[in-house]
Amino acid sequence: MTSDAPTRPGSRSPLPWLVAGLFGVAVPGIAVLLLARGGGLSAGMLGVILAVALMGVGMLAAAATGRMRTGIALALATGAGLMLLARATGLPALAHLLPAGVAMAFAGVSFAARGALFARSAGARGWWIALFVVAGEAAMLATAAARPGALPEWLLALLPAQWASAALRTALAGTGTLAAGSELLALGGTAAATLLVARLWPRRWPYLVMFCTWLALSALVLHRPAPPLAAAEGARAEQPAPVP
Repeated sequence: MTSDAPTRPGSRSPLPWLVAGLFGVAVPGIAVLLLARGGGLSAGMLGVILAVALMGVGMLAAAATGRMRTGIALALATGAGLMLLARATGLPALAHLLPAGVAMAFAGVSFAARGALFARSAGARGWWIALFVVAGEAAMLATAAARPGALPEWLLALLPAQWASAALRTALAGTGTLAAGSELLALGGTAAATLLVARLWPRRWPYLVMFCTWLALSALVLHRPAPPLAAAEGARAEQPAPVP
């Protein structure tokens, strides 16, 4: 699933990389530092920040280069860097790193697949489409985090960024990989459907497969979501602290 689909050449402008650095590295890094300073850096907030960072870097990098593997590698590197930054600012160490790594891998593949499709379908302009998608989903995630209940659950269930946020939040809270099984399945399923569209481009019928897959998996997430934030962080609080 991580092999590159044939794509048109991406953009050779440095602008996509500047935007990816802003959305995926600078803004999330500043958010981690500000929240840590104010004592508000929790597993839930870090999950939101990581989701935005993985989406910003993974999707924009894949769209700019036309290479899915580039997007995945940079997304995972960014996620690991932010995890280290959060740990350095005082976030307790994770008892189990594997669930967090699994969640980041699923999110990175899903976002990079979408970026590769944008490069395939729109060429050098694909990163602009990726930028609008990243900005829109990041704005909704930020709204949901800042004002819980402001957005309806069915709307959030449609967003891959929200799937990634829930999976990462659950992993960081220590409730295990399978607790966010619906979100992980949604990320993996939509990635596979997206790659199918990219492989068979310019045929149009695979878009119907991708659209139906997205709706079906969104319904699964809506009806079988990951544990709420309070329950996830409560489970983390009950776990013994890891030995340094």
